[in-house]
Amino acid sequence: MGTIRLTTAQALIKFLNNQFISFGGKEERFVEGVFTIFGHGNVLGIGQALEQDPGELIVHQGRNEQGMAQAAVAFAKQKRRKQIYACTSSVGPGAANMITAAATATANNIPVLLLPGDTFATRQPDPVLQQVEQEHNASITTNDAFKAVTKYWDRVNRPEQLMSAMINAMRVLTDEGDTGAVCIALPQDVQAEAYDYPDYFFKKKIHRIERRKGTDAELEDAIRLISTKKKPLIICGGGAKYSMSGEELKKFAEEFNIPIAETQAGKSALESTHHLNLGGIGVTGNLAANLIAKDADLIIGLGTRFTDFTSGSKGLFKNDEVEFLTINTSRYNANKMDATKVVGDVLVNLEQLRYDLIKKGYKSQYNNEISDAKSKWEKEVKRLYSIKYSKDNFKPEVSGQNEDSLKEFYELVGQALPQTTVIGEINNFLQKDYVVVGAAGSLPGDLQRLWVSKDKYSYHMEYGYSCMGYEISGALGVKFAEPNKEVYAMVGDGSYLMLHSELVTSIQENKKINVLLFNNSGFGCINNLEMGNGMGSFGTEFRYRNEKNGKLNGGLISIDFAKSAEGYGVKTYTVRTIKELKEALVDAKRQTISTLIDIKVLPKTMTDGYESWWHVGVAEVSNKDSIKDAYVNKENNLVNIKKY
Repeated sequence: MGTIRLTTAQALIKFLNNQFISFGGKEERFVEGVFTIFGHGNVLGIGQALEQDPGELIVHQGRNEQGMAQAAVAFAKQKRRKQIYACTSSVGPGAANMITAAATATANNIPVLLLPGDTFATRQPDPVLQQVEQEHNASITTNDAFKAVTKYWDRVNRPEQLMSAMINAMRVLTDEGDTGAVCIALPQDVQAEAYDYPDYFFKKKIHRIERRKGTDAELEDAIRLISTKKKPLIICGGGAKYSMSGEELKKFAEEFNIPIAETQAGKSALESTHHLNLGGIGVTGNLAANLIAKDADLIIGLGTRFTDFTSGSKGLFKNDEVEFLTINTSRYNANKMDATKVVGDVLVNLEQLRYDLIKKGYKSQYNNEISDAKSKWEKEVKRLYSIKYSKDNFKPEVSGQNEDSLKEFYELVGQALPQTTVIGEINNFLQKDYVVVGAAGSLPGDLQRLWVSKDKYSYHMEYGYSCMGYEISGALGVKFAEPNKEVYAMVGDGSYLMLHSELVTSIQENKKINVLLFNNSGFGCINNLEMGNGMGSFGTEFRYRNEKNGKLNGGLISIDFAKSAEGYGVKTYTVRTIKELKEALVDAKRQTISTLIDIKVLPKTMTDGYESWWHVGVAEVSNKDSIKDAYVNKENNLVNIKKY
């Protein structure tokens, strides 16, 4: 057995260069590169190793640790979990900044490798700069906080521990059924220590991702269940997209006349215009999908986790005879809703079920319900796309709202557009070779309902964690994954203010992204939630402090986002009219650098609930009748919900 003497960090980089994925007969490098922000905890270890010999790894300079890690999450998501980035930070705050991104990855079952620096394994210089000391346990560092938000965690306290740590890391990162964030904490002294590593640790390793079939018994159970049902409904989740099962899903649905609804993660696995595709379902779903869901007697979940937004807090499915069938690579998720389960890949299992059901001569018993539901929704979409307001004509789209904020905002900015109309114009403009990215606020609901996906994999929504600040970092990650497509970050002003630093990285890397900034001076989604449940507008609009009463209920704050982004080197536009929006979209597409369109959007002009309900905590005791009414409404909705 031969050996090679390397530092721990040098061995890590060499190991990452030799990891490959094999899927569907195609072999490619698994780790595309490393996002870095260097500090004293990693620059002389991993930094030195990357400077000396990065191999094939592309090294990117991040601007915020959370931002660069969110970009890595988005890259892996857009690559359908077949390729990843690693991220390295210094100790302390640099490491802590990546915790949110780790949670985003794990909540969405997206692989990302995080390599935070750590304090000294020897403990001799302790307490080092940026170290948090715990009197009751000297082994605890900032990096222990990753344990709650990762699928695998390890700390390499000796150079030889790197081998078992990285073998386990690859096991989890390439596990379609149980992947997520992996954290390998690297004490700064150990990064620089040398060891005689065996040659075999650096041999080319091919991780095969196979399309696993469910067991014969599972498939037989599924056939038996489907055969007894008259009105099944398919819910297309993220797993359907990651398995690239769109064409098989169409064949299956067409063969048996079964309608399809989409989760945020599953949207664009197949085109929105397909006659059986009802669109988004649940709390952020549309009228068509939610109407069909109420009467369905079987819900077939394809690669979905059945989150509260998908299931309407388990209150969407009203049929007393409703049962659930799941196909999922994750046994844990396959067991959701007390379902009959098939554990495995969506495509191959759906294909097998189709063959078996054809032999049985199965057909659903839908008549005109699917087309009628789609027709109702298409009519509503046309209305939402064409809404117009003037200074004398305001009517909020969202229930429980008043006109005051609309009028005030309109007067503040001079002129503004309804949110649904803006989305319609953008959707009509983007025809092919694009990806839209979103994550939080009111936009995910409006996009899941209103966005017509014309290309496969053109809709990239992070909604498993609904992480504000993901949008721009995510758009950069998507652009790395899809360099030949126009990438559009759909972001509210609240989310933009939380994290937009990777705009600078996009300029540095010459990776053009387009930021469509919906500016309505507040956290509009949560403002809707509080007001829709009997509260007033409290702490969710961007207002000055009122000198008279000391509260945050003064005038609205006006921010010139275009001017701010221009300072980064971004091409910017300010939009108040449809004409200006159209001109900005056309010109932005011509640009070779990143762009930002600051769109003045009227508050309260997003879409409403469409037959859905969301279970949130409403105060049981209040001095406001409106809150008391909201509490009674919540309790009434809980009465008939099945509790799984």
